[in-house]
Amino acid sequence: MSAARSAAPTVVKLGGSCLDSLAEAWWDDLADYGRARPLVLVHGWSKPLKRLSPRYSDPSAILRDRYGNQSRWTTPEVIEDIKTVSAGLGEEVVARLESRGRTAERVLGSDGLVGAGEGERWWWRGKELVELENLVGPINRVEAGLLGDLRPGHCRLVTPLARNSAGQEVNTDADRAAAAVAAAAGASDLVLVTDVTHLLIDGEPVSSISAAEAAEFRDRGATGGMRKKLRAAGEALDGGVERVVIGSAPVTDLLAGRTGTVITRA
Repeated sequence: MSAARSAAPTVVKLGGSCLDSLAEAWWDDLADYGRARPLVLVHGWSKPLKRLSPRYSDPSAILRDRYGNQSRWTTPEVIEDIKTVSAGLGEEVVARLESRGRTAERVLGSDGLVGAGEGERWWWRGKELVELENLVGPINRVEAGLLGDLRPGHCRLVTPLARNSAGQEVNTDADRAAAAVAAAAGASDLVLVTDVTHLLIDGEPVSSISAAEAAEFRDRGATGGMRKKLRAAGEALDGGVERVVIGSAPVTDLLAGRTGTVITRA
């Protein structure tokens, strides 16, 4: 490994759907990897939010925009609930890392780290296209300097809320937030840890794929969360990240190509 590559941070997105199921050995592996490489973690919150209140499991809590992209219907109350569950998640992740000899610090994206553009106003609610305020927005800025000194042995944990030009806190897609953070921080690798082992195309697991092929499948056949992950992968690679890996295994196994799906520009 070159000195430049070893000095570059690795960004790991911890899927909200799989955080509960990550074994102690998974955290051992992450902490061991972080001994030699700077780590930035970005977390989701889907399962913890659903546990907080049954309303977050209701289909009406999810909207689709005119282009078919899904989003959680986010009000100021939902933002506060996200912050509540994220604070608990942050304490848990920091404790897991510190018990393994790593220091860790949580960063709230809306405290200046992540900026968002104007959000979509027209949404499909069921079969009806309606205009409503939904506090979500596309990321248009990451102030990587607010991550501080990225060094081996110390992790930053990012909660991917953002702030728009009107000063409102808004929800963002965590996969795409991880991609934006990875590009801004000069990361060499982005790892999207989820609850599936591989990208599947026509039912078959894919071990490696080019960005162009991944984008073609994203627009042709990918759905739901995988569609967002492939969009995030493309944005990360366009932003200078060398490779993106999607999978459910320990980080070192994913980066070594022993499992998961590796996406590169070539």
